[in-house]
Amino acid sequence: MILQKGDKKLMKSWAFYDWANSVYSLVISTAVFPIYYDSVTKTDSGLVTFLGMQFNNTSLYTYALSISFLIVAFISPILSGIADYVGNKKSYMKFFCYFGALSVMMLFFFKGIETLWVGILFSVFASIGFWGSLVFYNAYLPEIAYSDQQDKVSAQGFIYGYIGSVILLLFNLSMVMKPELYGITDVTLAPRISFLTVGIWWIVFAQVTFKNLPYNIYNKKPKKNYIFKGFQELKKVLYELQDQPILLNFLTSFFLYSVGVQSIILLATIYGKKEIGLSTSSLIITIIVIQLLGIFGAYFFSRLSKKIGNITTLKITIVIWTLASLGAYYLDKDDPNVQLKFFIISGFIGLVLGAIQTLSRSTYSKLLPEETKDHTTYFSFFDVTEKMAIVWGTFIFGIAVAITGSMRLSILLLSLFFIASFIVLSFMKKTKYVK
Repeated sequence: MILQKGDKKLMKSWAFYDWANSVYSLVISTAVFPIYYDSVTKTDSGLVTFLGMQFNNTSLYTYALSISFLIVAFISPILSGIADYVGNKKSYMKFFCYFGALSVMMLFFFKGIETLWVGILFSVFASIGFWGSLVFYNAYLPEIAYSDQQDKVSAQGFIYGYIGSVILLLFNLSMVMKPELYGITDVTLAPRISFLTVGIWWIVFAQVTFKNLPYNIYNKKPKKNYIFKGFQELKKVLYELQDQPILLNFLTSFFLYSVGVQSIILLATIYGKKEIGLSTSSLIITIIVIQLLGIFGAYFFSRLSKKIGNITTLKITIVIWTLASLGAYYLDKDDPNVQLKFFIISGFIGLVLGAIQTLSRSTYSKLLPEETKDHTTYFSFFDVTEKMAIVWGTFIFGIAVAITGSMRLSILLLSLFFIASFIVLSFMKKTKYVK
């Protein structure tokens, strides 16, 4: 049975992919892997050797992230153009899902500096798989939900993601912090097993989404030379964007605040551990609190946007992000209350973390031309914008750490991007669906 647009079961199935893949965001991008990476690559000099060159271990990690996002930014317009033209974005979404999940599982073999190449290579591959699948996942939103449903279903996805990822994280933390309960004696084994569980969870629960998503909603027929047709579709959308100043305005602001948002998400735990000197247990508790507040924040701000509009609500979240990043810059590890202050700042980040992401996705979806059927190609611009923002953010972060030996300057630079995004968004005009 093919479910129709607006069907509650179809929208829940779509949102459930957040439940499946958000364990990657939490366990690999945010919680366990960054802390594990720092602990097994730590040296007296702070330097590690990779490809015959020496790097600060934190800088190397940020550079690897930059490369992964650069690759996604390059391939997603091509793939999404192809998928839109031949109508098989579900197949591409499956490929990147499985590629990412299997790459995460390969991190099991990353045991220390002697296998550093495994950690770097497969963290890059896992990132490509995760973000590549989101190109096609996000592009389904205007095809499975009507405009007045999109804020709610987008928020529903993030809420599912927060709940599912916290469940698996709690199980993984029980292994990492109490390995003796599982008969584990190798200190690296528990986190490496957690990488396996992420891949398995991702693949298994993604089947709920794949079962109900339509394959070819517009019944497009593949033709010869469809790869080149994909480039033509991309060129067409590029041309169309020139006549859509409101959409371009939003994308500009989205790029600027994404530099800050995504970089902080990816590097917050390393900042807390290396710059503030927090213990692993304190960081883990902070991450769980952020996820729980994220559930409330995604729900609260989606409701608020219905009353005061998407743009005003987004501006509120940007202000909170700005204040949080500035607050993090002024944290001092010698301050006896630094841990409490870090918790408070993290709480505010948790409140707006899911909110700014879900509002960004639904706002962009509402701004798309009503007559277009090239949702994947349009959403590739959204994803490319975000990926290039992450490339800039992580690269700037890594360079600042390499030059100064400190992560504080990087946080200050990221706050400037939030301020710039607020200014750009202030000039955005209201539309029929976005106010």
